[in-house]
Amino acid sequence: MKVLFIGGTGTISTAISRKLAEKNVDLYLLNRGNRNDVIAGEVKWLKKDINDEEAVKELIKDLSFDVVCDFIGFTVEQVERDYRLFAGKTKQYMYISSASAYHKPVKDYRITEATTLANPYWEYSRNKIASEEFLLKMYRENGFPVTIIRPSHTYDLRSVPLGVHGDNGSYQVIKRMMEGKPVIIHGDGTSLWTITYNEDFAEGFIGLMGNPHAIGEAFQITSDESLTWNQIYKIIADYLGVEFKPYYVSSEFLDAASDYDFKGGLIGDKSNTVVFDNTKLKNAVPGFVAKTRAEEGIKMVLDYIREHKECQIEDEKFDRWCDLVIEELEAAKKRILSR
Repeated sequence: MKVLFIGGTGTISTAISRKLAEKNVDLYLLNRGNRNDVIAGEVKWLKKDINDEEAVKELIKDLSFDVVCDFIGFTVEQVERDYRLFAGKTKQYMYISSASAYHKPVKDYRITEATTLANPYWEYSRNKIASEEFLLKMYRENGFPVTIIRPSHTYDLRSVPLGVHGDNGSYQVIKRMMEGKPVIIHGDGTSLWTITYNEDFAEGFIGLMGNPHAIGEAFQITSDESLTWNQIYKIIADYLGVEFKPYYVSSEFLDAASDYDFKGGLIGDKSNTVVFDNTKLKNAVPGFVAKTRAEEGIKMVLDYIREHKECQIEDEKFDRWCDLVIEELEAAKKRILSR
């Protein structure tokens, strides 16, 4: 199988690239070369910026592929470019969309690929929806062999999957726990969420590559396990050997009281209870199962972060903001009770 990945070294794609590099797959990675050291094995590197359409067109003029996947396409303009570049040059074009595209607010917590797509809270999700619509239109009208993939919260060893964190990732939340500080959890922590380890995601994705049942279809690839946010945070605290000190704040307040994108990331995504039904994927890829339980995965991540200083990225701005939010809300409680 001859495969081209656009990107190929991100949270989701690295696990897939590594697995394919170990198999009898002719793998090409098209990217700017910023993280190519994370992939070992037999890989052909095409060092170009995909946004330089003419240069990429010249680079691939004599190439064709069984599978092309764009891991870094976020807008309609980008998938239109991909269509111009790869129509007639691939037997399958796989597009990484997002489960955040599913209807918000949630109509039914049970999510299937047939769930309506609509997200008024997050431009990122609306762009993914529009990209899907264009690609499926090209499939219906021109036979462009598209497969839509909708990941939810997929994580790797470098970062613990959390709901509320700053721009530098999750480490500052871990640090707050180790320092005995309370950690902010959106809502009351009881909404259900699904986290998926990237190695598990890769197995489902690879099963759809070159799969005739995947052409013209959309698939979500997630774990079957759903946990509350309280459970997720408590797993972390227990493994760190510290007291779990949650501080609950509404998602709407968090969005209004910060310059972080909590309107999209929380109101348009993580604050909603969702349980994914992966029946369609399992029918197309018999035997697929996400084997890594959340508790097991979180512990692996914590071990990795503690062993790798480069993952311990502190975020003083986020830390001060957490302290300020808690301080102001506690003061508001006292003012109200004193009247």
